[in-house]
Parts: sequence; structure tokens; C-alpha cells
Amino acid sequence: MDFKIDKKDGYTLVRVLNNRLDTHIAPELKSKLILIFSEGETNVLLNLDSCTYCDSSGLSAILVANRLCKNANGTFVLYGLQPAVEKLIIISQLDTVLNVSDDLSVAESFMKNEIEN
Repeated sequence: MDFKIDKKDGYTLVRVLNNRLDTHIAPELKSKLILIFSEGETNVLLNLDSCTYCDSSGLSAILVANRLCKNANGTFVLYGLQPAVEKLIIISQLDTVLNVSDDLSVAESFMKNEIEN
């Protein structure tokens, strides 16, 4: 099992359990995200604290989640970036586009505040 999905109050927490978000699991993540949104969810907190590697297909899955949230007028938060993944996000300048948090309680608070507003 590569993912853990928990419905929370007002958002869905998706945790990637695999240490690599790459061509092997990114398509499955995209499918799970599309399913989550087809069920009416609009807000997603994506937890990558177990991921030490991410490639372009992983970035694509992250961007799909962000786009699905925006299209649904929801909120997307990315949490728990490990150094190599964080470096990739910064190099690709996605840190200016994505809501990123390194603290789960801050990420959850941000999500709840966004939902209330």
C-alpha cells in the first residue's frame, strides 16, 4: 500500500507511504486524487514526510492535486517535504505556487482557516 487516505473535518489527508514519488506510484496517486474529487472533496492536505525522492511524474501528481483543488475553489497544502524533495520544489519554483508547510499542526491550522474563509 503506497497511500493512506483519511477523511478529516472539511478536508482529506493523503499520506504517501512510499519513499519515492516517481513513475511507479505517481499515476496511482493521480487516480486516487481524481477519485477523491469525484466524491465531492475540495480540500486536500498531501503529506510527503516519508518521501525522500520525487521525479517529474511525482511533481505532475502534486500539480494535479493543486489544480483539482483550485478548480473546485478549495485549498491544497503540501506538507512534510524531505530535503531532496524540497530542493526540487524550490528549483522548479513551485514553492511560489503551492501552499507548503513543514509543520503538520501549522498545515492543518492553515487548512481549517482557509476552509472557514
